[in-house]
Amino acid sequence: MKENGRKQGATSPCAACKLLRRRCAQDCVFAPYFPADEPQKFANVHKVFGASNVNKMLQELPEHQRGDAVSSMVYEANARVRDPVYGCVGAISSLQQQIDLLQTQLAIAQAEVVHMRMRQTASMSSLAVNSNNNVSPSSKLTNPHTKSFFSMDIDGESLWSC
Repeated sequence: MKENGRKQGATSPCAACKLLRRRCAQDCVFAPYFPADEPQKFANVHKVFGASNVNKMLQELPEHQRGDAVSSMVYEANARVRDPVYGCVGAISSLQQQIDLLQTQLAIAQAEVVHMRMRQTASMSSLAVNSNNNVSPSSKLTNPHTKSFFSMDIDGESLWSC
């Protein structure tokens, strides 16, 4: 069973104390956040921020915020190791460029969909026009829904209708 990042009853130092070559006290501020089985985690944080600064930051924070602070420091330290100049900002910038590129590709794809739908609608309406044009003139006269400019009512009262 682990308690505060180390085995109960064992004197195995946390990763911070091991790297700093010091005795790990029972109340070590690093022990809960830098377990002995993750030495690179503290090594990167130490390289970027320094053990003394990390110790000060952790002691100034309430205990319930320390875990989040360590996670942030580890993330920033790992980013600084990968990209010493830009760190997290370089990663954010890269992700923003990917978002911009993907948004452009999405807009192009959406425009292509609209274009294809317009072509499909146009081809469907041209088929409908062509099917109406293929009807013979005599069938248009017999079509009950077709009106002529000159027609006579059944009564014979009206000669002109529209």
